[in-house]
Amino acid sequence: MKYTLIAWMRDKPGVLSRVSGMMRRRNFNIDSLQVGHTESPGISRMTFVVDGNERMVDQVIKQLRKLVDVTRVEDISEQPIVAREMALIRVSTNADNRSEIVQMVNIYRGEIVDVAMDSMIVQIVGAQDRVDSLIDLLSNFGISEMVRTGPVAMARGRTERTARRSSAVWRAQANGRDATATERFKTGGV
Repeated sequence: MKYTLIAWMRDKPGVLSRVSGMMRRRNFNIDSLQVGHTESPGISRMTFVVDGNERMVDQVIKQLRKLVDVTRVEDISEQPIVAREMALIRVSTNADNRSEIVQMVNIYRGEIVDVAMDSMIVQIVGAQDRVDSLIDLLSNFGISEMVRTGPVAMARGRTERTARRSSAVWRAQANGRDATATERFKTGGV
């Protein structure tokens, strides 16, 4: 079964390398991995999909929580989520099939982002099955190049985030004074 996990981590050099190294050392396979900035300065959000059983995913979460720069880990596999993927597909075209390809892309609510005499680049953003379906149809015309992201996901509805007191590391860095939220998310230190 595929599990979707989200980890929030401090935006520092080497964090992605430590996470992927930890996964490799424990023989966990990452199906897809997406990293980007969040609404909090200095914090990045990693969305990744792993394939395995419940015990293995539990181990992944425990190991991620042990990493210094990881601030939070959440398994959203069982929750209702909104997940989107993006693909850029270069399709071979000629004068005869160009309008047919444009029609298919419009049906799937994709976009033509570049046109050349012998090819066009199609962009599609949507659920995995929708992206798969358009790729299958476009393969009949000849796909010469393709790049695809993995899913980026969020839990549906409102999620409550409770304010927690600063950890011992942050209190130590604050040198006896209570660190503010902006100081806790600075990228330097620790």
